[in-house]
Amino acid sequence: MLPALGLLSLTPLLVVGQGKTNVKGKAAPVAKTAPAEPIANPVLAGDFPDPSVTKIGNTYWATATSSNWGPTFPLLKSTNLTDWTLVGHVFPGERPAWADYYFWAPEISQDDGKTYIYYTAHQHGGNLAVGVASADRPEGPYRDHGPLVGQADGSIDGFPIRDEKGQPYLIWKEDGNSVQQPTPLWAQRINADRTALIGEKTELFRNTAAWEGNLVEGPSVVRHGGYFYMFYAANGCCGHGCTYATGVARAKSLLGPWEKYAQNPVLTKNDTWTCPGHGTAVERNGRWFLLHHAYQTGGFENVGRQGVLSEFVWTTAGWPQFLNNHSTPIAVAKVPAVMNDEFTAPALAPVWEWPVEDKPQFTLREGRLQLTARPDKGGAALGRSILAASYTATTTLLNPATLPAGTAAGLAALGDPNNSISLTAGDGKLRLCERRDGKDRVLAETALPAAAIALQLRLRAQNGNQYRFAWRPDGRTWTDMLPPNETANGQFLPPWDRGVRVGLVAQGPATATVTFERFDLRNQ
Repeated sequence: MLPALGLLSLTPLLVVGQGKTNVKGKAAPVAKTAPAEPIANPVLAGDFPDPSVTKIGNTYWATATSSNWGPTFPLLKSTNLTDWTLVGHVFPGERPAWADYYFWAPEISQDDGKTYIYYTAHQHGGNLAVGVASADRPEGPYRDHGPLVGQADGSIDGFPIRDEKGQPYLIWKEDGNSVQQPTPLWAQRINADRTALIGEKTELFRNTAAWEGNLVEGPSVVRHGGYFYMFYAANGCCGHGCTYATGVARAKSLLGPWEKYAQNPVLTKNDTWTCPGHGTAVERNGRWFLLHHAYQTGGFENVGRQGVLSEFVWTTAGWPQFLNNHSTPIAVAKVPAVMNDEFTAPALAPVWEWPVEDKPQFTLREGRLQLTARPDKGGAALGRSILAASYTATTTLLNPATLPAGTAAGLAALGDPNNSISLTAGDGKLRLCERRDGKDRVLAETALPAAAIALQLRLRAQNGNQYRFAWRPDGRTWTDMLPPNETANGQFLPPWDRGVRVGLVAQGPATATVTFERFDLRNQ
């Protein structure tokens, strides 16, 4: 199904998880429940790390890390936890004035008739801190209230919860692993306006178990059977060497003492999904789930950490047990075969993103996107998250031979402003260029046809990081930029915490504007 222009429809996906055994090697007793229908994962296809979900009325609302891509923090809604629609962003325009980058771990919640987003960001001239924004409706608009806590080593992963007496608290992680220190999880009262912490903070627990490695983080708390249960992530979250897994602890009182489950970790990798962690527990129709992120084996860090819905049940001893997906086939959701943008809407579709510190200037007019160039950071960039490891992207650049001197524009695989692979046209040439750590290197070059009016550009990605580029003027035969057996190697592209984007670039003086028609993304 093709998503409507301006909306991203994300098809259903499946349960990840790994069953645990007790110390005697027998399966832990599980309370009886109705047979579970398999879930096809990912439910949030593409780069959706640290997903958070809450139910408001009859609708589930979710958000996720946007890191160094703007607009900041996607807002999605669903009626069934598996079919999601992207409807906007928490901060659709300018990012909060107190922060510059690393927009991580937004936690969405509803309290006293308002929707709150507790989130992490890097303070100008400082360290990571937990801030909060609020809105009268979950779709916004949101008002930012600034940071609540920013410790010397950094504070991240804020989660709001009311204690057993109904008092509001914030739980967060002290980012000690950034300076080779332990990572305590803290709890502290929040004032009635949700704009400040009050009283004294209390440590709940920290990384002490061998499997947790150098950190515990991403807390999510629910109440069940007289206990608070905290799901938390531990070990290495991101990149090719990730070691993430999920544990659980419980306590009668929010401030403890907390008991870590002897069978931790409760959620680990399987043959399809790896490094599962940092999610939110949620109940629907008597069934319990954790919406969390994980890397899919095929695309891995190139696609990014995708949103996965894993079901669990409660054992008779009162602990969560994730369903064992190794005993039954794992359903993998199909991503849309074709996603296109004709640029005919009055506003740019919310699936488009840009470097969060360098929002480009652009306009939409009569089915065309006009993008203003920039002379640094690899040019102005607009990209969109990829949904599969293998795909083909195409676009049309109008009047490439008449671009102002020093201007080039085209199609690119984007890691960040300092890392990309692009095919651009300008100054009478077509150039395939690798930008690595801010340094540009031309991989191939050819003459640009002087009479070309509409230059089509094509990018083909295989296995996540092998790229081939081609071009054709005015609908004629495709010409490859590289010999048949060569590819441009994009293993360097993904930052450690993000997936690759594919999209459009415009390089040159800020007085220059380039024009694109249509963008197509075909997934394999």
